[in-house]
Amino acid sequence: MLADLSYSELQSFVKKMGLPAFRADQLFDAIYSAKSISEISNLPKGLKSIIEEQYPKYEIFHMLKSKDGTMKFIISYPDKAIVECVLMKYKYGYSICLSTQVGCRMGCKFCASTIGGLARNLTAGEILGQLLLVNRHLGGSKKERKITNIVLMGSGEPLDNYDNVVKFIRLASSAKGLNISERNLSLSTCGLVDKIYKLAQEEFNITLTISLHASTDEERAQIMPIAKRYSIKEIIDACKNYYNKTKRKIYFEYTLIKDVNDSGEDVKRLRDLTKGLLCHFNIIVLNEVAQRPLKKTTRLFAYQFVDLLKKEGVSATVRRTMGEDIEGACGQLRNKILANS
Repeated sequence: MLADLSYSELQSFVKKMGLPAFRADQLFDAIYSAKSISEISNLPKGLKSIIEEQYPKYEIFHMLKSKDGTMKFIISYPDKAIVECVLMKYKYGYSICLSTQVGCRMGCKFCASTIGGLARNLTAGEILGQLLLVNRHLGGSKKERKITNIVLMGSGEPLDNYDNVVKFIRLASSAKGLNISERNLSLSTCGLVDKIYKLAQEEFNITLTISLHASTDEERAQIMPIAKRYSIKEIIDACKNYYNKTKRKIYFEYTLIKDVNDSGEDVKRLRDLTKGLLCHFNIIVLNEVAQRPLKKTTRLFAYQFVDLLKKEGVSATVRRTMGEDIEGACGQLRNKILANS
């Protein structure tokens, strides 16, 4: 697919086809403006028919808007695969939460995205397509981008689709494309340690976020199967290496689950685990999923938990819940329309 190609790769594609060099610019502008092939007015019909199979055909299948202004977009692909991405508005601008896989095979018990398992990986261009389509929906274009921040925290485990995600980061941050600063891009992982070490070698300036959700390996294994492969200590060691390589603060996601990971002892263990690491905890009130038995705590309890962390010298805040009424909050994304069809 042409959206998988960088600008230089698109130039090579055009050259191999024996076309004038300016065609690469026309195609690149069209792709990054999320135009359908029929909307491209400066390409001859003959050329359109030749490249039609390789031209992006993703589209916004449906959109839901929350009472808090959050928007959830259901994106469809030619093979009938469907993913969801979420647009959130903040004081600084728009942030988009993108999916990296159709489904997920990590099996975290608090997350709806894992229900049904993994259907397939998204290509770099398919991940990019979510960003381009929503940018256009907001009235943006390649030259006038409306989205300021990207979070790779939708359905799927980004590091389980490593090569495509790394290429997406390069495409999204390219000066020739939307030119989104790497510093405004966050990647969330449940802790694939070998890939965290690999990511540190890429020399990106992106923020690494770890879905921790427990203070012991035993606790974590109850809710996250990945805990049977990697220990928390191994994850923390990988985070320290990532910080040493990038000097970027590490963020931890910690979803409070009633009577599982919400005790005073958990607070003390989190303090000890992260001692000496520049980090911050985002404390999340569980968004309950009908198919999962886990129970949430109250927001009041979440604030009390944060107060206990702060008293132990741990930086922490309660994450604001956005889009819960449209199942667009943390842990709620899934290809529900596809699953119910």
